[in-house]
This record gives sequence, structure tokens and C-alpha cells, in this order.
Amino acid sequence: MSGSGRLPEGGRDGVHDFGRWISRVPLRLGYRVRVHHADRVPTTGPVVVVANHSSLADGPLLFGIVPRRTVFLIKNEMFRGPVGRFLRRLGQLPVRRGEPDRAPLIAAQKVLRAGGVVGVFPEGTRGSGDVAEAQKGAAWLARSTGALVVPVACRGTRRPAGTGRRFRPKVDVLFGEAFELPADKGRQALVAATEHVRDRLAMLVAELDDQRGEGS
Repeated sequence: MSGSGRLPEGGRDGVHDFGRWISRVPLRLGYRVRVHHADRVPTTGPVVVVANHSSLADGPLLFGIVPRRTVFLIKNEMFRGPVGRFLRRLGQLPVRRGEPDRAPLIAAQKVLRAGGVVGVFPEGTRGSGDVAEAQKGAAWLARSTGALVVPVACRGTRRPAGTGRRFRPKVDVLFGEAFELPADKGRQALVAATEHVRDRLAMLVAELDDQRGEGS
């Protein structure tokens, strides 16, 4: 693991920071990004960032917007060829969807226990971004490490159905208040914790939708 950056094995602090610069500067030129309450992310200690997911652009944008180095769990299909090698040097973790895959969770757990930040899209796949469902990984990570959970709502990256290419669409990113999950053990406690994460994130997305006064 990278020492100061708290990245998984294979991650490089310099490459990670360069990737964050790409996310903050060149990538954002294609959007009008407004970030709300990024100061709600604790400046130290383990944090699990959970975000809704409606567009391929969500992850790259959030990678630079979250104010701390963040290790994201990313679908395994992205880790091919030069892109895959770059993602590993960024310190990102591949996860296989739809099948048991503990290896990335254990690696993410190590990052959190070292005081780092892990980003998860609990819906598991792109969709409307309303967070109608959530996978258990984020809650498991937070409960097993004592990490705080910070919900993040992102709207504006998804092209509305029936519309053409948009010029610099307006994107809003809203950070919610950090919260703790009960450390109760057992399957039912994990199910309850997962629903709590889903509910807090879904409420934040609804709040952002109200602020924008428009659909996603």
C-alpha cells in the first residue's frame, strides 16, 4: 500500500494526483460543475463515500471533486489494456458485478483501516440514479472498519432521453452530512445498515433534485 496516499498495492501517489488534476481541470471543461458542501467530508480518518450512479462520467468527475484521495470500486470490465493499467496505478480497485468478490473489499478495508477514503456506487450499476436499491458492500466496509459514511448526490451528467448532445451541461454535486452505522453483528444488522445507507443517499438525491427544479 502507498504510505502517505493510503492507496492499494500497485497504486502510485503521483499518478493518482495527476489523475485527480485531469478530473478537476480538463475533464470539467465539458461541464458547468457546481459543488455543494464538499467541506462535509472529514479531513482525516476513514471515510466511505457513497454516490448515486446515472452516467459513465460520474466516477471520473467525483474522483477529482472529493477533496481527499479516494479509492473507488470500479467494474472489472474497465480494467483492460492501457486503461486498466492506468486505473491500477491510480489506486482504483476492480470489482466483479453479480458474483461474490471479496478481494476488492478486503483491499478497500485495508485502505480504510489505514485512515483512507473509499468510494462506492452502492446501486451497483448505472441507471436513473434514484437509489431504489443498494448492494451491501458499502455498509459492510463502514461497519467492519468504523469508517464514517458520506453520501454524495450527482445530477446532470446523464443525457435526458430523447435529447441530442448537450453543450457543457450543468452538473451539481451535493455532499451530505457524514454519519456512522451501528456496529451490530449479523446478517440482519447488515441488511438494516445497507437500507440506512440507501435511504440517506436517496434522500440526498431527492434534495438535490428539488434544488435543481428539474429531472436528472
